[in-house]
Amino acid sequence: MIVEELPRMQPRPALFLDRDGVLNIDHGYVGTRERFEWTPGALDAIRHATASGWHVFVVTNQSGVARGYYDEAAVQQLLAWMADEARRAGGTIDDWRYCAYHPEGSVAAYCQVSDWRKPAPGMLLDVIHAWELDPARCIMVGDQASDMAAALAAGVQGHLFPGGNLLEFIQPLISDQPPP
Repeated sequence: MIVEELPRMQPRPALFLDRDGVLNIDHGYVGTRERFEWTPGALDAIRHATASGWHVFVVTNQSGVARGYYDEAAVQQLLAWMADEARRAGGTIDDWRYCAYHPEGSVAAYCQVSDWRKPAPGMLLDVIHAWELDPARCIMVGDQASDMAAALAAGVQGHLFPGGNLLEFIQPLISDQPPP
């Protein structure tokens, strides 16, 4: 009996988004909903990516924890609230990673170098492994050179967001990728 080999399904493409400066206006150390302001088109961008069959992940450096401005619980609560807001808008934030460490922090427990802190690729690599993603089918949108360096080190295509409307920025990026 001949057994035909079934084609292996390709993993869904993934959109990695930085938080401060991409998803929200960077007011400096945003640790609460009261200080959080979505960038224009951010929720629409998440909804569009979700509707297009893409995973959406947030990867964010949060040195405000290491500097004592807020704690990890505040970071987690804000990220969970963002995911709820995205869901209410018709999109999905599938998962997130954050790095609370900074080598010049004032909170001893967080004052260290970390391979999760961008420009290191640790957060992206962790998501790629956990979700069994193909880095060639992933893109990273960030507003800093450190975001682009992390993407490059993870084997992910990086795109520097200059500000403006996030939906308008990501639409051509998503349409350029092979379908899921």
